[in-house]
Amino acid sequence: MENKCVLIVDDESAIREMIRVALEMSDIDCMEAGSAQEAHAHIVDHKPDLVLLDWMLPGASGIELLRRLKRDELTKDVPVIMLTAKGEEDNKIQGLDVGADDYITKPFAPRELIARIKAVLRRAGQLEDESAIDVEGLTLDPASHRVFIQQKPVDMGPTEFKLLKFFMTHRERAYSRGQLLDHVWGGNVYVEERTVDVHIRRLRKALQTDHIDYGTLIQTVRGTGYRFSTTGANVA
Repeated sequence: MENKCVLIVDDESAIREMIRVALEMSDIDCMEAGSAQEAHAHIVDHKPDLVLLDWMLPGASGIELLRRLKRDELTKDVPVIMLTAKGEEDNKIQGLDVGADDYITKPFAPRELIARIKAVLRRAGQLEDESAIDVEGLTLDPASHRVFIQQKPVDMGPTEFKLLKFFMTHRERAYSRGQLLDHVWGGNVYVEERTVDVHIRRLRKALQTDHIDYGTLIQTVRGTGYRFSTTGANVA
């Protein structure tokens, strides 16, 4: 964890200090911001390895800042953990849908926070130095975080990208919804299994074009879940 830097974004200085002490005891460097505007400036200027982002901030909210980060080519790959008192499931789903890598509800134990940070940093590090994956003309490039169908770019959300990456690197095997939640969302994140179905539908739609439907590669396995397979898929 040496040389890792985390930006703590919270409008309460006491909370920032508590988090900073916990991180520094784990040899993690810190920056602090008390508003979305200040945080955005830090992210653009210094590009931290991870952002701990409070939902409720003065002016622009944390979720608004997250949307802004994910829209920008320069900041979309910065890992973000939402850190908030909003514990309702709908809030969690909204944060994860926008692109948060994890979601921690206050109050929390410092040891849990450190474990979550390390888990997200490990997952983010897996994207480094990876080559593009191609299946029958469907190409996913982890380095640039882009998807192409027959060399034409495809627009999809961050969660759909993670799902597709997992499927394309784990072909021809059926996975339950629970397994997909563990592998794609992470074992520490609580999301209902029905959320998987929502993102599968979105992913299938994103993989459809006027001429070809790569959504057929993602097959429903009755009584189990889903698998990614070229067998029986109409992508010729």
